[in-house]
This record gives sequence, C-alpha cells and structure tokens, in this order.
Amino acid sequence: QVQLVESGGGLVQTGGSLRLSCAASGSISAINLMGWYRQAPGKQRELVARAFSGGIIDYVDSVKGRFTISRDNAKNTVYLQMNSLKTEDTADYYCHAVIRVTQSGPFFNYWGPGTQVTVSP
Repeated sequence: QVQLVESGGGLVQTGGSLRLSCAASGSISAINLMGWYRQAPGKQRELVARAFSGGIIDYVDSVKGRFTISRDNAKNTVYLQMNSLKTEDTADYYCHAVIRVTQSGPFFNYWGPGTQVTVSP
C-alpha cells in the first residue's frame, strides 16, 4: 500500500508564505512525478505544480514566480513553497504522485487527503 501524507496548510494573511510537504510511504519501487493540485470552493481541481523525476517542472501560470516546487527523492517527499500568497490561492491542496510499486509493474496515480490553505485579506 502507498500513502501520501500532506502537512503545512493553514491560515495566512495576504502576502504571507506557507510551505506544504507531502511524504509518500509504503511499498514504492519508483516515483515518476510528484506534484500539487488545488480545489477552491465551487471550482474544479487544477494543477498547481508538478516535478518529474527527470527534472522537468510545470507550474500553472497564476503561481509562476510565487510558488516553488521541490523534491527530496531520498525521502520520497515533495514540497511546495508558497510566497506572496493571494486570497485567490485559498483552496484545498492535494498531493499527487505517480508511483510504481513493483520493479516492472505499471505506474499508478495516488492522492493525499488534502490540506487546507486559507489566505485572508
């Protein structure tokens, strides 16, 4: 079994910073990518940032220059440093990973339970 556990959400004022962490645990053979999605009330879940094992990184345009994603492959952990937070960043943030549990098996999608980020005016 594979589990993703997020931490670091909370309440912050506009312009503040938060750092999210997500650790993958369990029977893990390889991780292709790790990233973050978010879902605001009444809106669809959207990709925020993702980091591939080969080094490629994607960000949604609205967070470029403010958010930084990084991975610690030795710890199977992904981080999201969020600076200059805006009220529109308020959402539930979900960790996502594409993981293979056996050496020659397929990759599967895994999701964390989510962590809430609230940015006040």
